[in-house]
Amino acid sequence: MRIITANLNGIRSAANKGFLAWLQKQDADVICLQELKAQAADMSAEMLAPAGYFGYFHYAEKKGYSGVGIYCKVKPDAVIEGLGMVDIDSEGRYLECQFGNLSVVSLYLPSGSSGEDRQAFKFSVLARILPHLEALAKSGRDVVICGDWNIAHQEIDLKNYKGNRKNSGFLPEERAWLGDLFSRVGWVDVYRRLHPETTDACYTWWSNRGAAYEKNVGWRIDYQIATPELAKKSIKSMIYKAERFSDHAPLTVDFQ
Repeated sequence: MRIITANLNGIRSAANKGFLAWLQKQDADVICLQELKAQAADMSAEMLAPAGYFGYFHYAEKKGYSGVGIYCKVKPDAVIEGLGMVDIDSEGRYLECQFGNLSVVSLYLPSGSSGEDRQAFKFSVLARILPHLEALAKSGRDVVICGDWNIAHQEIDLKNYKGNRKNSGFLPEERAWLGDLFSRVGWVDVYRRLHPETTDACYTWWSNRGAAYEKNVGWRIDYQIATPELAKKSIKSMIYKAERFSDHAPLTVDFQ
């Protein structure tokens, strides 16, 4: 089973840069998308359902903003759109597809980098989504949560960790929250399970400022986080950088 997660920073922009053509070559079973920046009326037929895939989406109410989606080869048994929390759901941040005992989630946690109000909202989302993540971990299902978590967990997960300790995405409280998911709740960071070493190859996002991409001054903020038994079945993880479809790079994981 191959699963891909990709923050597109606009599905229309990514499609114009070749994302959907690239996707057809990947033989992925499920593809999780974040930051669609589109509503249903903006989507082409290919964006709604690429050849060989079913497509499901949770759009943000605000035009040109946020939104998540899932493409899958097999039609799911159930689709869960949103968390039942009005302010979070209005931004289109959670979509779950269920296939038998397997759940695949596309998640887009908010960024707090634009100001204090958004950072406060981010902390609020982290607090309120935690019980749901705890319940998923205890559900007995195999679950993988794919997405842009907007948090770099450890110092090895970003280039300039010393200069970002007071910045959103690497705040102590955010890192502790993510660490708690791994240590106490029991979720597994699949990429780090397969690549425990420190390496500049782990980055999935680069700022558009200061030639960050060219200099590889990046962050690892896109994850596939799985329940333990499913994580044990992960055999390969890849970050694709040969082409740029957005300011993020797609993350692929193969499971036995």
